[in-house]
Amino acid sequence: MFHPNVIDIYSIHWYALQILHKVPFSKRSSRIQTMKRFQQISNQIKAPAFSSSDANDSHLSTKTADKKFSDSSPFYGRPWDHPIRTAGPTMASENDVILCCAIRTPITKAKRGALKDALPEDLLLPLFEAVIKRTGVEPSLIQDICIGNVLQPGAGALSSRIAQLMANLSESTAVSTVNRQCSSGLQAVANIAGAIHSGFIDIGLAGGVESMTNFDMMNSMTPEKLSEKVFQHEQARNCLIPMGITSENVAEKFGISRIVQDQFAMESHRKAARAARLGLFDEEMIPVVIKGNDDFETVVQKDDGIREATTLAQLQKLKPSFKEDGSTHAGNSSQVSDGAALCLLARRSTAMKYGLPMLAKFVDFAVIGVPPEIMGIGPSVAIPAVLSKAGLAIGDIDIFEINEAFASQAVYCIEKLEVPRHKLNPKGGAIAFGHPLGCTGARQIATLLPELRRNRDRYGIVSMCIGTGMGAAAIIENILCNTITERPY
Repeated sequence: MFHPNVIDIYSIHWYALQILHKVPFSKRSSRIQTMKRFQQISNQIKAPAFSSSDANDSHLSTKTADKKFSDSSPFYGRPWDHPIRTAGPTMASENDVILCCAIRTPITKAKRGALKDALPEDLLLPLFEAVIKRTGVEPSLIQDICIGNVLQPGAGALSSRIAQLMANLSESTAVSTVNRQCSSGLQAVANIAGAIHSGFIDIGLAGGVESMTNFDMMNSMTPEKLSEKVFQHEQARNCLIPMGITSENVAEKFGISRIVQDQFAMESHRKAARAARLGLFDEEMIPVVIKGNDDFETVVQKDDGIREATTLAQLQKLKPSFKEDGSTHAGNSSQVSDGAALCLLARRSTAMKYGLPMLAKFVDFAVIGVPPEIMGIGPSVAIPAVLSKAGLAIGDIDIFEINEAFASQAVYCIEKLEVPRHKLNPKGGAIAFGHPLGCTGARQIATLLPELRRNRDRYGIVSMCIGTGMGAAAIIENILCNTITERPY
């Protein structure tokens, strides 16, 4: 029934259900035994979970799946805490959009971090090379490339095209860049996923890059260069509000206190430090070799913004950055950073044809507008929108990767959505290791996938707020691997 080298885990689940529904209710105990047997079979073909050696930190350790059954839901799995889990096994389609690889560079501090001398093409080049090496994909099969980049040099696509050609990818492969502010990396992935889903292409690369060291956020834009009509329209004018002030607006409007923001920031650093200590970033991160002006080569292989020793007392001493009596400061805001991330996506049938790794399914995507003056609430609107499209609920999601642009907006979103804290950013977030604008969305995917597999979790969400007032969110489904291997690459 199954190809010996290509096994779809959900096909097995579905086959089990077809058999089980024929068993009379009076023999329910045998149904349970049969279900457990299929669980054993599926466990044997799963890629082993990446276990943690730190068993004391239970909210991040590998989760135990308790088997529960009911008349209304014959599916098995651990009990879901909030709310009732609604999703059952899904059927695989040959047209599913599959994530075959997702990797990133280290994220380092802008202006003074280890990647300060790297230009966007320097960050993208090793990612192109690593994706080809890890997946074994023939470069000529890649039909399109889309890179998110907010501070775009050289009229946009220059850095991406340069890096592509330096990596010896075919010159016939098209490339583009996209700028949707903080969601640019995720938007690039969604663009390639959409092209695959619509039938335009079968394989594509998508990601994001930002060198906030080398390119100023405002570039040469000044108010004098804007049309006078902008200042006559309140909502248009609100698009010019500095991001830090929008954070203050969220904190004031929704009552997010300074101490709550600082506690959130401290926890982000602690989670990131623990993940780094346990090597949980090793799979998603590749080293980057940087040559300085003196031709001396430096190998950058870790994030440099994580501060494990951060305490609440230290954060409480920091002065507000945007308002004299405000609550947003450098310690509870995302760091200005440099970095890049890249994903390989393919149609399921194409991935199977060429033997590419099959890590996850790109399920759905949504982007929604919100008031510009409180742009940070974006995820609280985008996440319900994408869940509705996919027919899922908050309780179906195992991990939420929500970008921590500011602690104020992150706290508001998780409280509004009632996201369990242990499901949020289990390896820390942008407050701890930085927010290279165009990179972040793709970086979140690279961070999410190993964690889904390590915990044998099924669904993850990637989401962020977007400057000028939007929110974006995507659902990723862990399909494990299509081959019986110790590691996905």
